[in-house]
Amino acid sequence: MNHHVHEDPLWPRASAWLKEADETSNYDLGLFGIPANLTSISKTHALLTPNAIRDALQRYSTFNWSIQKDVAQLSFADFGDVVDPDSPEGEQRTAHLAQQVSTRSKLAIGLGGDNSVTYAMAKGVYADHIATAGLITFDAHHDLRDGISNGSPVRRLIEEAGLNGKRIVQIGIADFSNSHSYAQRAKDFGIHVIPRTALRSRNAADVVAEALEVAGAAGGPIHVDFDVDVCDRSVVPACPAAAPGGLSADEFRAYCFEIGKASGRAQSATAGNSAAAAQIKSVDFTEIDASADSADGRTVRLAALGILELAAGFML
Repeated sequence: MNHHVHEDPLWPRASAWLKEADETSNYDLGLFGIPANLTSISKTHALLTPNAIRDALQRYSTFNWSIQKDVAQLSFADFGDVVDPDSPEGEQRTAHLAQQVSTRSKLAIGLGGDNSVTYAMAKGVYADHIATAGLITFDAHHDLRDGISNGSPVRRLIEEAGLNGKRIVQIGIADFSNSHSYAQRAKDFGIHVIPRTALRSRNAADVVAEALEVAGAAGGPIHVDFDVDVCDRSVVPACPAAAPGGLSADEFRAYCFEIGKASGRAQSATAGNSAAAAQIKSVDFTEIDASADSADGRTVRLAALGILELAAGFML
């Protein structure tokens, strides 16, 4: 972190809002790092990214001008990083910490690492509720490949963990970024796809509402995967598989805000309401290689803003 930045007591930084978690307290938001990179299809140093995103929080305040709220009113705790997540034992450690953070936080935020982390994090958050769980991905890719890699977490959640494919929604699937075989596999699993082309004429609130209806149909916990390569390559140069024509930085922030809003709404809904039962319990940010970012750090800064947008939405 740059310790030579000017400090102004009237302009508190978001990095100061994030506090180290203690042994027993519960929090509104809980964050942890999953620095996985060894099984990535594209060479990546994504293990550097959790700390890079934490550092990027120093660039921003905690005040959202548009909604006139300060997210620092929420409690936000850092639960540290998973040690060596790239192994079966590492996935168990990831699932264990994810379950702990989601139990002690209203919304758990995992910082990858490559997209392989979505499997273990979601599995930990779902715990014993896999039969009713849902998944929403913001991703240019289906992630249904064979084997264990950053291209396989969705298939593994279905085939190994038992997630119902009909409660998976994939938003932002890109043309020329998937094969016919994997598109057919998505169809065979019953996955609900909202492609990038469909987002051109729809607003974020409308798309998220549709996704929640599908992913939350059984009333269980929902995990949201923000694979940042869903964005346009010009705004996320640190995402190896990002293509031209993805989401703009502004669109990405809007989706983070709407996911946060949906999570906060579920938390405050009455217990007897079936819509309240389906909760966005956790999100991850994946596929950023901090070592490949542009000199202005635009990719990790966007991820940091994504966290702040989640928090702002949650407050509403």
